Amino acid sequence: MSPRARTFIQLSVTGALLTLAVTAPPASAADRGHSVPLRIATYNIHAGAGSDGVFDLDRQAAALRALDADVIGLQEVDVHWGARSQGLDVAGELARRLGMRVSFAPIYSLDPVTAGEPRREYGVAVLSRFPVRSATNHEITRLSTQDENPVPAPAPGFGEVTLKVRGVPVQVFVTHLDYRADPAVRAAQVADTRRIMARERAELPGARQFLLGDFNAEPSAPELAPLWKELRDAGAGTPDTYPAEAPVKRIDYVTVGEGVRVRDVAVPEEPTASDHRPVVAEVSLVRRAPGRG
Repeated sequence: MSPRARTFIQLSVTGALLTLAVTAPPASAADRGHSVPLRIATYNIHAGAGSDGVFDLDRQAAALRALDADVIGLQEVDVHWGARSQGLDVAGELARRLGMRVSFAPIYSLDPVTAGEPRREYGVAVLSRFPVRSATNHEITRLSTQDENPVPAPAPGFGEVTLKVRGVPVQVFVTHLDYRADPAVRAAQVADTRRIMARERAELPGARQFLLGDFNAEPSAPELAPLWKELRDAGAGTPDTYPAEAPVKRIDYVTVGEGVRVRDVAVPEEPTASDHRPVVAEVSLVRRAPGRG
């Protein structure tokens, strides 16, 4: 990872007790063979509010727990943002309830309303049952929602964590692409994403890559087409994901890179915990022969 990309690294683990309590899942006989199983998911959590607009972390934690995933990418995550999420560190609170590690990558980090209080932050996060070896908050092109007259410019909020899953290096990226009807910003974000993932892949040869997130575009959207040159849409053929109560489009993704086999994928019928439905995939990380990554 480049020195500039490393200027903001935040590994947030919810206390010493969590660190002691969480251990990586034990290896099975199959893990010692040619592939390693992994269950990985993505979920836009709508800042903790359900499709009914009610903030309810109990409900959301239950939905996340039901995924039984080893790694989960989260979007629309509040950390001390404000009243809509009761001023909570939503990322840390969900990690605590699930007994997982968390890495949070803010898109926005604003001064508090009252001096001395925590910064108001909003962004993406990764929850993991495995130790986080490193984490980076990359910049991609964004059109800020916090400025009256925004212009496209580099801004943070493209999170990456590096894990080692039973000996296999893994890079997990989580993103939330622009929501506007005009695809221009999304197209720029896709170009940035491919450039960053290629650089990170070169710096850790043999790493298995995942891109998780709310892309705010359906799989056939022209602006997403470049992604499919290096990545595979694990959820191809699965049901729509948005809006959660009665989905009409599939905009939430688990995507996988080289050396990852998709065994199964599902969109759980969860209509209330968020305004999106989650996506969860069972994959195998293909081991390489020694010296080949």
